[in-house]
Amino acid sequence: MAFIDYYKTLDISKTDSEKEVKAAYRKLARKYHPDLNPNDKDAEKKFKEVNEANEVLSDPENRKKYDRYGENWKQGKEHERAQQAQRSQYRQSNQQGYSNSGDDFSDFFGSMFGGAGESSRPGRNPQFKGQDYNAELHLELKDVYTSQAQILTVNGKKIRITIPAGVENGQVIKIKGMGAEGRNGGPKGDLYITFVLNNDTQFKRVGNNLYSNVSLDLYTAILGGEVVVDTFDNKVKLSITPETKNDTKVKLKGKGFPVYKNEGTFGDLIVTYQLKIPSELNEQEKVLFKELQNIRKGI
Repeated sequence: MAFIDYYKTLDISKTDSEKEVKAAYRKLARKYHPDLNPNDKDAEKKFKEVNEANEVLSDPENRKKYDRYGENWKQGKEHERAQQAQRSQYRQSNQQGYSNSGDDFSDFFGSMFGGAGESSRPGRNPQFKGQDYNAELHLELKDVYTSQAQILTVNGKKIRITIPAGVENGQVIKIKGMGAEGRNGGPKGDLYITFVLNNDTQFKRVGNNLYSNVSLDLYTAILGGEVVVDTFDNKVKLSITPETKNDTKVKLKGKGFPVYKNEGTFGDLIVTYQLKIPSELNEQEKVLFKELQNIRKGI
């Protein structure tokens, strides 16, 4: 896999603060969010890359390793130990009156990166983290409105995880230590889960906000009144101001989607009124509308 520059992915510099990293991530996550770019494979790929970059650069410890070791940041400690061991062996070789050959050098780094030339001699078996696993979890949007437990089967092993409310489509989370076994006593790899959410509701989700369209009959729009509106988990009654125009938007604060890992906090629901023009009028209705038209014209 080619090396990915996470700083370039988020369009930031190495000197940017943690706050600036978060701001850049939020901006790009909104830009490439699958809900705003339906059926756009490039945007979906970019959204995953942005999430991956944020996973590393938003974590101070991981960012420190990444800045120091670059593409080998996950094996940073092993790389450092291997270099120290090589330097120690080189000093011992000089003290004994001989130097390492090119074959020894290749053999040493072959073992470090899992190459075919791995040696079984003492001191040549550094520990390595196990391979990471990747999996997709397909859910309905309503499934992530509340936190819930799920049992997954990964490589024949069942694991129980808790999915926090508010995860997004395409979001990737890491479960530490659920990957392959490490080598030479090294730590296990991690499990990366990508969420794939199907939305078959009447609501459109953008971040933590929900959007819906509500039909409004002409008479209520003109005279005012009340209308019952669906929220994601309930219904609310709204007052309609007389002479409400088509495409009028109303924000219902706190009636949106849960904020990820921020229990009790919700986005907003934005309702757009769409006027419904009456059809199949009877003769009496036509006469009344004609009278209204004449009144407006001053006839």
